[in-house]
Amino acid sequence: MCELLGIEQPIVLAPIAQLPALTAAVSNAGALGTISLTWADDVADVVRQTAALTARPFAGNIVLAEDQHRRLDDALAAGLRIVLFFWGDPGDYVGRVHDAGGLAIHTVGTAEEARRAVAAGVDIILAQGWEAGGHVWSRVATLPLVPAVVDAVAPVPVIAAGGIGDGRGVAAVLALGAQAACVGTRFLMAEEMTIHDEYRRRLEAAAETDALLYPNLYEVGWPDAPHRALRNSTAQAWEAAGRPPLVQRPGAGDVIAHFASGEAILRYEPAPPMVGTTGDIEALSMWAGQSVALARQTQSAAEIVAELTSRL
Repeated sequence: MCELLGIEQPIVLAPIAQLPALTAAVSNAGALGTISLTWADDVADVVRQTAALTARPFAGNIVLAEDQHRRLDDALAAGLRIVLFFWGDPGDYVGRVHDAGGLAIHTVGTAEEARRAVAAGVDIILAQGWEAGGHVWSRVATLPLVPAVVDAVAPVPVIAAGGIGDGRGVAAVLALGAQAACVGTRFLMAEEMTIHDEYRRRLEAAAETDALLYPNLYEVGWPDAPHRALRNSTAQAWEAAGRPPLVQRPGAGDVIAHFASGEAILRYEPAPPMVGTTGDIEALSMWAGQSVALARQTQSAAEIVAELTSRL
């Protein structure tokens, strides 16, 4: 896996943000940084910004919940050569990546999905267990999922994701047959991750039981989009009301915070609090996986990579 991706450490940053500095810091530490491109207004500019900060390989994440041909073409034209697809069918996109001389990674939640992705030409499979934070594709835990996927697609390499937060977790998924580990929640605590101080404090204090799976609590823009986030007052009010659809939810449409730009944030929006966000921070979407209990201190991305690989 490391040889194929051009990296030194079998660690992949999950696509947790559109932050070139974080992505580059992970890549500069010898792992594979990943930049989120799905909602970027100017994909090419984001790719170029990231490339300006690192000479090492990095991936770009594209969610296939809608047509993404333009974003993919713009990213490839800007020099991106590793594309991590999530959600949906990658079949119509893989050829474009290969034509550009790139590698295609696709996220799966079952062994059968992995077989279909390989048949479509995907170069690397990312098996995401349901313990993962943020958007969650799988309904299977990482421990049973990874070996099933490894056996289904060998010799195609597999990256494991979901619930991995320290060196023990990395060693465990490698023992299951994965060749790298994808980590998101632990990197939320990176110095280069510009989250709000209150978000950071809540991550530090969270137990493994505090990151709950919701069937679309935060309206992310496409149907049937479960995600894992810290339980908060927004979630509690929704649960107390019987988990109604958006138009019937308590406080739906209320402005509860503002981005640093001044743009309003409505309750139930998928808007994690970043530096400069003001308002009811606690009520916003604070993505986190079940490994959150291992995210106990702020460190540089390089220090986190070193910790994750300390048992190899």
